[in-house]
Amino acid sequence: MPVEILVLKLVVTPLLIAAATLVARRWGPGVGGWLAGFPLTSAPVSVFLALEQGPDFAAGAAVGTLFGLTALAVFCLAYGWAARRVGWAGSAAAGLGVFGACLAVLSLAPASLPAAFALVCVTLALVAALLPATTAGARGVKPAAWDLPLRMAVATAVVLLLTAAARHLGPTMSGLLSPVPVFLLVMAIFAQRSQGPDASIRLLRGGVIGSFAFAVFFLVVGALLGRLGIGATYALASLGALAVNGATLSVGRRLLR
Repeated sequence: MPVEILVLKLVVTPLLIAAATLVARRWGPGVGGWLAGFPLTSAPVSVFLALEQGPDFAAGAAVGTLFGLTALAVFCLAYGWAARRVGWAGSAAAGLGVFGACLAVLSLAPASLPAAFALVCVTLALVAALLPATTAGARGVKPAAWDLPLRMAVATAVVLLLTAAARHLGPTMSGLLSPVPVFLLVMAIFAQRSQGPDASIRLLRGGVIGSFAFAVFFLVVGALLGRLGIGATYALASLGALAVNGATLSVGRRLLR
């Protein structure tokens, strides 16, 4: 691995997570979840796959990432409903169990970019509608001292592991694994422990709403990476994701409170 790319992995990923986390703390769990719905690990993974394995590999991985995002949405639904009935450990177990089962099923699906994008959009819309209703809760709970360093360390580890194993995993499996719900899981657990189940549900709903832009990002990557090159494709994908995120934040502002 070139030293320059390794340095980028060790610097860019934790900085992205730190910035998103600090912004999220200002606006409460709903907006925090919306920010966690951004491809904060999947996007760096995709860029590094394009640089190390080539654009065709990263374009193929984008299809797997969309399927993985579908599993992430179902994780949010399972965690949200479990949070009303059990504690954070049971909720996490339910969410991760469903996530793993969905990944196993979706790994058998044909690698079709339009089908993967349509499936994830339908799933996100259904999950946003099916998550339990909540009431506004208290804000301003001080996060644990370990919260931000843990997120930064885990994000960097995920990027390093997935990009190192990509050649052995292949593009589809590399993409499937990149949306592992690291941040939503940590944030949901903290919200449930400190503010109750409604806070975790609002956070997860925010993550689902934010994930529409996640899907658009990887639709652009999968469709254009082999045609436009790395720089132009990721620039367009980022612009598309920002535009969609602005729209979803405007539409879903009441839901994110």
